[in-house]
Amino acid sequence: MGVVGTGSMGQNHVRVYSEIADLVGVHDAVKEQSRKVADRFSVGSFDNLDDLLDRVDAVSVCTPTAYHHDVAKKVISRGRSLLVEKPFTGSSKTALQLMEIARAKGVVLASGFIERFNPIVTVARSAVQEGRMGDIISISSRRVSSFPSRIRDVGVIMDLGIHDVDVIRHITGKEVLSVYAVGGRYQNTDFEDNANLVLEMEGGIHGSVEVNWLTPMKVRKVTMTCSAGFAQLDYTDQSMELSTTKVQEIDPSDMFRIPLEYDVRRISVKKEEPLKRELTDFLDAVEKGKEPKVSGADAVKNLRVCEAALESLRTGTKVMV
Repeated sequence: MGVVGTGSMGQNHVRVYSEIADLVGVHDAVKEQSRKVADRFSVGSFDNLDDLLDRVDAVSVCTPTAYHHDVAKKVISRGRSLLVEKPFTGSSKTALQLMEIARAKGVVLASGFIERFNPIVTVARSAVQEGRMGDIISISSRRVSSFPSRIRDVGVIMDLGIHDVDVIRHITGKEVLSVYAVGGRYQNTDFEDNANLVLEMEGGIHGSVEVNWLTPMKVRKVTMTCSAGFAQLDYTDQSMELSTTKVQEIDPSDMFRIPLEYDVRRISVKKEEPLKRELTDFLDAVEKGKEPKVSGADAVKNLRVCEAALESLRTGTKVMV
C-alpha cells in the first residue's frame, strides 16, 4: 500500500495502514512533509508519484480535493487500485469519468465515506432493514464544529454535509429526489460556512442536514422519527437511544395526567475506529477483486445531491437531483 497526500487525513491513513497492511511509502507535493511523515512511520518517502506506484498494489488518495481527479486518473492509468477520500473529485461529472476508466482498467475504486463504517450506523441500518423501527418518517442530522484550518478548497456542504447525505442514503436505503438549501458565509471565507438542507426522498421520507463551521463544540448526531419509535445516534460515542411510548386509557376529565408509558433503551457497541474498518474493507476488495462497500457509484450519487444543494443555495429554489 501507499498513501498520496500526507495532510491530516493522509497521516491517519498512513497510521492505520502501518498497522494492518504492508505500507511501502508516501508521496506528497510538499517533500518536507512527505519525509517527516515517512520518518515517523519508518516507511519510504517518494518524491515522484510514479516511483511509488512502481512498488505498490494500491493507494489512498488524500490530497486536497482540487487534485483528486488528476492524481486518481494517473493511479488508474498505472493499473493500481485506489481509495479516493471524500468528497471524491468534488464533481459528479469527473467522478463518473473515474468510474468508467477504473472499470476499463479492471481496478478497484473505493470512495472514502468514513461514517458508513461507524459501528452505530451499521446497527441503525440493520434495525431499519429488519423492520424493528417500523417505517422511517423523517431523518435529521447535525454535524457542526468550529472552522477547520485544514480545509481550503471546498465549503461546508462538500466537506461535512456529504457525509450525512451518504449516511441518510445508506440507513434509509432510499435515494434523494430533491434538495432545498439555505445558508451562506458568515465568516470571511471563500465558501459557505453554514447550511441547512431539506431533502425529499423516495418513499415519502423527509430528511434534513444541518452543517456549519461556527459552533464552538463538535456535534455529530442523527435522529430518526419512525412509526415504531424515535432513535438518536451519536457518531462520537458510538451509541443509539431508542424511545417508544404507549398511551393508556385516557380520562377525559383529567387531561393533567396523561397516562403515558415511556420505554427508552440505550444501545452501545464495541468501539471501533471507522477508518480502520473502512481501510480493511478496501484491502479485502483489492485482494479479492470485488466491489468495496462504498463504491465510486456512491460517490457520484452523494456528489449529485451536494451539487443540487449548492445550486439551491445559489438560486434560492428547490433543485431536483
